Amino acid sequence: MHFKKLFATAAALLVAQSAFAFDVNSAYVEYGSASKVRMVRLGATQDFKPEWSWFNSNGTHLTGYWDASVGFWEGRQWNNVPGAKKNIIDLGFTPVFRFENTNKKGFYVEGGIGAHVLSRTYNNNDDGLSTAFQFGDHIGVGYVFDKWEVAAKLQHFSNGGIKKPNSGVDYVVLKASYRY
Repeated sequence: MHFKKLFATAAALLVAQSAFAFDVNSAYVEYGSASKVRMVRLGATQDFKPEWSWFNSNGTHLTGYWDASVGFWEGRQWNNVPGAKKNIIDLGFTPVFRFENTNKKGFYVEGGIGAHVLSRTYNNNDDGLSTAFQFGDHIGVGYVFDKWEVAAKLQHFSNGGIKKPNSGVDYVVLKASYRY
């Protein structure tokens, strides 16, 4: 059943990409884990315009990309009941800044802060997010091969104090991406 939802969402993202002229440079899958919650995310990115490049020196620069994603969270201790599961869908859009080699290969570091909308409020394992709107920020390191990229990230979700409770959710995330 989860595979059907994942496939339908991926198809919807491709349709949306065509409708909004989002020129996809890469597609990725991520897996994240936190306390009593797991997350799988699919996404697509579009590089910043070539003229949006700063601190060009010695074959490196600061640039970035736009990231559109859909994630699937599975809370495994919903309402603090051991074994009680609940699923959440997460739609996100994040500008990400990346310090990388100008040839876009090799090691990089990145960080981003974006907006996310959850399909429901979050109450899992003593962590509560009382709004569907969340900020998602991350820092990460990765390596770009010819067409493939791998990365590790730390990601934090919070509503920025808009409404209590707001304990936040922190994920450790692994990413695999394919560049077109």
